[in-house]
Amino acid sequence: MENCHSVRYELLAEIGEGAYGKVYKARDLENNGKFVALKRIEIPRTQEGIPFIVIREVAWLKQLEVFDHPNVIRLFNVDLGPQTDQMMRLTLVFELIEQDLSAFLMKVHEPGLPHKKIKDIMLQLFRGLDFLHSNRVVHRDLKPQNILVSNSGQVKLADFGLARVYSFNMALTPVVVTLWYRAPEVLLYSRYTAAVDVWSVGCIFAEMLQLRPFLCGISDINQLQKIFDILGLPDEEEWPTDAPLPYSSFTQRPLKPIEDLLPQIDLLGKDLLLKCLHFSPDRRTSTYEALSHPYFSDTPEHFEVCSHEGTRQPFVLN
Repeated sequence: MENCHSVRYELLAEIGEGAYGKVYKARDLENNGKFVALKRIEIPRTQEGIPFIVIREVAWLKQLEVFDHPNVIRLFNVDLGPQTDQMMRLTLVFELIEQDLSAFLMKVHEPGLPHKKIKDIMLQLFRGLDFLHSNRVVHRDLKPQNILVSNSGQVKLADFGLARVYSFNMALTPVVVTLWYRAPEVLLYSRYTAAVDVWSVGCIFAEMLQLRPFLCGISDINQLQKIFDILGLPDEEEWPTDAPLPYSSFTQRPLKPIEDLLPQIDLLGKDLLLKCLHFSPDRRTSTYEALSHPYFSDTPEHFEVCSHEGTRQPFVLN
């Protein structure tokens, strides 16, 4: 790994903080002063070494890097050091993107984002996610804070600490996806598929329309009730057979039309949103289907099947 200590990088400002460390804006002194983002992770030294969640993020990004997809964050460099008896420091050097989607939305004033802009962000989101899913990677933590938006409007998926190679009906990891963007099958501790990412994108779609989070529960059960209050209770036959909570735990309350809750939405947007937020993961839209949805038909860069077939071939992380 190439040395990326402070001799090479001049720290300019702290721009974020996560569970494992801080993110800084920095200048690469060996690359014409190019601006980069440094993610510095302070790791307590243990017999097990670096936490697997950190290794996994680096591994995904290094494998995805060969494709250089425009909607996935680029990892330039990785450095381990300096170290002490108690701590080790891992530095990830990323391309610098000016803000995340959460910060972007906070700057938007009424009457809200233009439909054209929402459509453009959604199209880029689905393109990045389709690339991940076609390579059998499930992000598992999509939320506005993990979606970056450049000043030119380019959207990039970031933070792959919870990502996994997809296998059919993956065994449940206790906590994946931030609560407000968590799919019903995860809330029910049922088995889940890559469709959990599509649910999260649906929640983000609604958030862009109303400039605030769409489903704001305070616990798994409360989050489920919020979902059913807005989208309706599913048919009993759709209830996961392995869910610890029985179907009878919830009752149907009077529903408001989705357009009353999101008056900015149009008919095609409503259709796409409800396909993203279908209770049953088997009936939820796929990323490939979403990109072909007529909601995007009037965009100048409507989805085209990638001409480079190699980018749609799945890889397996050993």
